[in-house]
Amino acid sequence: MNEKFDVLNERGEYTNEVELRDECHKKGLWHRAVAVFVINSKQQVLLQKRSAKKKMWPNMWDLTAGGHVPSGELGFQSALRETEEEIGLKLDKKDITFIGSSISENIKGDIIDRHFNEYYVINKDLDEKKLKLQEDEVSDIKWMNKDEVIKRIKNNYDGITSKQGCWEYLIKYYEFIDNN
Repeated sequence: MNEKFDVLNERGEYTNEVELRDECHKKGLWHRAVAVFVINSKQQVLLQKRSAKKKMWPNMWDLTAGGHVPSGELGFQSALRETEEEIGLKLDKKDITFIGSSISENIKGDIIDRHFNEYYVINKDLDEKKLKLQEDEVSDIKWMNKDEVIKRIKNNYDGITSKQGCWEYLIKYYEFIDNN
Protein backbone atom coordinates (compact mmCIF):
# COMPACT_ATOMS: atom_id res chain seq x y z
CA MET A 1 0.00 0.00 0.00
CA ASN A 2 1.44 3.34 -1.04
CA GLU A 3 -0.43 6.03 0.86
CA LYS A 4 -0.80 9.60 -0.36
CA PHE A 5 0.36 12.48 1.86
CA ASP A 6 -0.25 16.21 1.78
CA VAL A 7 3.10 17.84 1.03
CA LEU A 8 4.06 20.73 3.31
CA ASN A 9 6.65 23.45 2.98
CA GLU A 10 9.43 23.93 5.54
CA ARG A 11 7.06 26.04 7.70
CA GLY A 12 4.40 23.31 7.83
CA GLU A 13 2.04 25.01 5.42
CA TYR A 14 0.09 23.04 2.84
CA THR A 15 1.53 23.32 -0.68
CA ASN A 16 -1.64 21.93 -2.32
CA GLU A 17 0.49 19.04 -3.57
CA VAL A 18 -0.22 15.39 -2.80
CA GLU A 19 2.51 12.81 -3.18
CA LEU A 20 2.90 9.08 -2.67
CA ARG A 21 4.57 7.92 0.55
CA ASP A 22 7.58 6.44 -1.28
CA GLU A 23 8.14 9.67 -3.20
CA CYS A 24 7.93 11.77 -0.02
CA HIS A 25 10.58 9.56 1.58
CA LYS A 26 12.76 9.43 -1.54
CA LYS A 27 12.68 13.19 -2.13
CA GLY A 28 12.65 14.24 1.53
CA LEU A 29 9.33 16.08 1.23
CA TRP A 30 7.77 17.43 4.43
CA HIS A 31 4.57 15.69 5.54
CA ARG A 32 2.60 15.07 8.74
CA ALA A 33 2.77 12.36 11.40
CA VAL A 34 1.16 11.65 14.77
CA ALA A 35 2.43 10.08 17.99
CA VAL A 36 0.16 8.72 20.73
CA PHE A 37 1.02 7.91 24.34
CA VAL A 38 -1.43 5.92 26.47
CA ILE A 39 -0.73 6.67 30.14
CA ASN A 40 -2.47 4.89 33.00
CA SER A 41 -3.32 6.10 36.52
CA LYS A 42 0.06 4.77 37.78
CA GLN A 43 1.77 7.14 35.29
CA GLN A 44 3.03 4.17 33.29
CA VAL A 45 3.19 4.55 29.53
CA LEU A 46 2.09 1.75 27.21
CA LEU A 47 4.89 1.06 24.73
CA GLN A 48 4.86 -1.05 21.61
CA LYS A 49 7.75 -3.08 20.28
CA ARG A 50 8.14 -2.40 16.59
CA SER A 51 8.01 -5.38 14.26
CA ALA A 52 11.27 -6.82 12.91
CA LYS A 53 9.84 -6.01 9.45
CA LYS A 54 9.94 -2.23 10.02
CA LYS A 55 12.46 -0.30 7.90
CA MET A 56 13.22 2.17 10.67
CA TRP A 57 13.87 1.11 14.29
CA PRO A 58 12.96 -2.59 13.91
CA ASN A 59 12.59 -4.48 17.22
CA MET A 60 12.81 -1.24 19.25
CA TRP A 61 10.36 -0.08 21.93
CA ASP A 62 8.32 2.88 20.74
CA LEU A 63 5.41 5.10 21.70
CA THR A 64 1.98 3.50 22.05
CA ALA A 65 0.86 4.16 18.48
CA GLY A 66 1.56 6.51 15.64
CA GLY A 67 2.11 6.99 11.97
CA HIS A 68 1.68 9.21 8.99
CA VAL A 69 -1.31 11.44 8.35
CA PRO A 70 -2.86 10.56 4.96
CA SER A 71 -3.92 13.30 2.59
CA GLY A 72 -7.18 14.90 3.69
CA GLU A 73 -7.09 13.55 7.25
CA LEU A 74 -6.65 15.66 10.39
CA GLY A 75 -4.04 14.76 12.99
CA PHE A 76 -6.50 13.67 15.68
CA GLN A 77 -8.27 11.43 13.15
CA SER A 78 -4.95 9.75 12.33
CA ALA A 79 -4.14 9.37 16.03
CA LEU A 80 -7.43 7.58 16.64
CA ARG A 81 -7.11 5.43 13.51
CA GLU A 82 -3.49 4.42 14.20
CA THR A 83 -4.28 3.51 17.82
CA GLU A 84 -7.09 1.23 16.70
CA GLU A 85 -5.10 -0.30 13.83
CA GLU A 86 -1.87 -0.92 15.75
CA ILE A 87 -3.13 -2.07 19.16
CA GLY A 88 -6.88 -2.57 18.69
CA LEU A 89 -7.91 0.26 21.05
CA LYS A 90 -11.01 2.03 19.70
CA LEU A 91 -11.48 5.56 21.01
CA ASP A 92 -13.12 8.81 19.97
CA LYS A 93 -12.02 12.44 19.94
CA LYS A 94 -12.99 13.13 23.57
CA ASP A 95 -10.50 10.46 24.73
CA ILE A 96 -7.37 12.20 23.42
CA THR A 97 -5.51 15.35 24.40
CA PHE A 98 -3.22 17.25 22.04
CA ILE A 99 0.01 18.14 23.89
CA GLY A 100 2.18 19.74 21.22
CA SER A 101 4.01 19.52 17.94
CA SER A 102 7.51 19.54 16.52
CA ILE A 103 9.45 18.86 13.36
CA SER A 104 11.82 15.95 12.85
CA GLU A 105 14.13 14.57 10.23
CA ASN A 106 15.24 10.94 10.23
CA ILE A 107 17.44 9.52 7.49
CA LYS A 108 18.18 5.83 7.08
CA GLY A 109 19.53 4.46 3.83
CA ASP A 110 17.40 5.83 1.02
CA ILE A 111 14.61 7.02 3.36
CA ILE A 112 14.49 10.74 4.14
CA ASP A 113 11.60 11.13 6.58
CA ARG A 114 10.74 14.78 7.28
CA HIS A 115 7.76 15.19 9.60
CA PHE A 116 5.62 17.80 11.21
CA ASN A 117 4.63 15.76 14.26
CA GLU A 118 1.56 16.08 16.47
CA TYR A 119 1.65 14.52 19.96
CA TYR A 120 -1.39 13.15 21.78
CA VAL A 121 -2.00 11.60 25.20
CA ILE A 122 -4.73 9.17 26.17
CA ASN A 123 -5.25 8.72 29.91
CA LYS A 124 -6.65 5.23 30.32
CA ASP A 125 -6.31 2.18 32.52
CA LEU A 126 -6.55 -0.98 30.42
CA ASP A 127 -5.44 -4.58 30.30
CA GLU A 128 -2.80 -4.78 27.58
CA LYS A 129 -3.39 -8.54 27.26
CA LYS A 130 -6.85 -7.83 25.80
CA LEU A 131 -5.50 -5.67 22.98
CA LYS A 132 -5.17 -6.99 19.43
CA LEU A 133 -1.80 -6.15 17.88
CA GLN A 134 -1.25 -5.43 14.19
CA GLU A 135 1.42 -8.08 13.56
CA ASP A 136 3.08 -6.32 10.60
CA GLU A 137 3.65 -3.25 12.77
CA VAL A 138 3.79 -4.37 16.40
CA SER A 139 5.38 -7.48 17.93
CA ASP A 140 4.68 -6.78 21.62
CA ILE A 141 3.37 -4.19 24.08
CA LYS A 142 4.11 -3.46 27.72
CA TRP A 143 3.60 -0.86 30.41
CA MET A 144 6.79 0.99 31.34
CA ASN A 145 7.18 2.97 34.56
CA LYS A 146 7.72 6.70 34.25
CA ASP A 147 11.17 6.59 35.86
CA GLU A 148 12.33 3.76 33.62
CA VAL A 149 11.28 5.41 30.37
CA ILE A 150 12.85 8.73 31.41
CA LYS A 151 16.07 6.93 32.34
CA ARG A 152 16.14 5.25 28.91
CA ILE A 153 15.54 8.57 27.14
CA LYS A 154 18.36 10.24 29.05
CA ASN A 155 20.65 7.23 28.48
CA ASN A 156 20.86 7.81 24.72
CA TYR A 157 17.44 6.22 24.08
CA ASP A 158 18.48 2.86 25.56
CA GLY A 159 16.32 0.21 23.86
CA ILE A 160 13.77 2.73 22.57
CA THR A 161 13.46 4.61 19.29
CA SER A 162 15.48 7.79 18.98
CA LYS A 163 12.65 9.83 17.49
CA GLN A 164 13.41 13.54 17.68
CA GLY A 165 11.02 15.50 19.89
CA CYS A 166 8.74 12.57 20.63
CA TRP A 167 10.14 11.47 23.98
CA GLU A 168 10.82 15.02 25.10
CA TYR A 169 7.08 15.73 24.85
CA LEU A 170 6.40 12.71 27.05
CA ILE A 171 8.83 14.07 29.66
CA LYS A 172 7.14 17.50 29.51
CA TYR A 173 3.76 15.84 29.97
CA TYR A 174 5.04 13.95 33.02
CA GLU A 175 6.35 17.24 34.43
CA PHE A 176 2.92 18.79 33.89
CA ILE A 177 1.26 15.87 35.75
CA ASP A 178 3.73 16.16 38.63
CA ASN A 179 3.10 19.91 39.02
CA ASN A 180 -0.70 19.83 38.82
